[in-house]
Amino acid sequence: MKLRFILNPHSGKLNGDADKISALAAAIQLNFPGADMRLTKAPGHATELAREAAQNGYAAVAAIGGDGTINETARGLVGSATALAVIPNGSGNGLARELGMPLLWQEALVRLQKPRPAQCDAGRANGELFLNLAGVGIEADIAWQFMEQGQNGARGKWPYFKIGAKTAFTYKPRTLRVQTDNNPEQTLSPLTLVFANGRQYGSNFKIAPEASLTDGELDMVTVLDAPKWKLALAAPSFFTDHWRPFGLTQTAHVKRARIVQPGEIVYHIDGEPRKAQDSLEITVEPAALNIWLPCL
Repeated sequence: MKLRFILNPHSGKLNGDADKISALAAAIQLNFPGADMRLTKAPGHATELAREAAQNGYAAVAAIGGDGTINETARGLVGSATALAVIPNGSGNGLARELGMPLLWQEALVRLQKPRPAQCDAGRANGELFLNLAGVGIEADIAWQFMEQGQNGARGKWPYFKIGAKTAFTYKPRTLRVQTDNNPEQTLSPLTLVFANGRQYGSNFKIAPEASLTDGELDMVTVLDAPKWKLALAAPSFFTDHWRPFGLTQTAHVKRARIVQPGEIVYHIDGEPRKAQDSLEITVEPAALNIWLPCL
């Protein structure tokens, strides 16, 4: 069985450390003798490596990294017989948690030795694939600012936290016109509007606790704007499976949505920031991707 492991060498705890990368490579060979491991060299490289593996009949490609690396890898596999496996090595590891993957890569490798095959839905935002979440609002603005600061060398959780804390006090919701499926258009001014294939951003922060990767739909979650004290009190509830106080969220199940906002729209796909002009189209592709789940 032909397997390829695609590693972002700068993700998570690896952070370009040659000794750690060598140890990971040795563990891969121990658990999967003869497997092929490739390191990504630039944005988009994981997609090329995954597509090449699919074209050459590989059984599966395992993405080692955060949600961005996983997203890039999946783009090269959608519509093929080659399955996506996930070895978490990011910060939040949202999709890996949804798939039930252990967060230690040593354990994840063992649990993939006898995988359970399944099929996963995929979302599209203006045609671009997302596996977990896409959205507009405060978190998209934070992601964009973080990307811009990262270009100047600011990376890691602390810069992200500082940007988030500052934005939480200054962000002003924008007015959106939203039409879903065959429903009438509605006007919203949300703190955030999320289209969830999976349940969480990562670190067990569950924005859409009822979402499923396999139901053929997206959960559209509207987080309403509210006084800062109310948002602060509600924040712990997002780490639970069901409890949402103060009526701050509204959820609808959708297969298609169109967001209209004159001018520039900042949004994110699996945490990676993007910009669109005037409108944003969201769709879902049921059972678009073969995946490997860990053995029980």
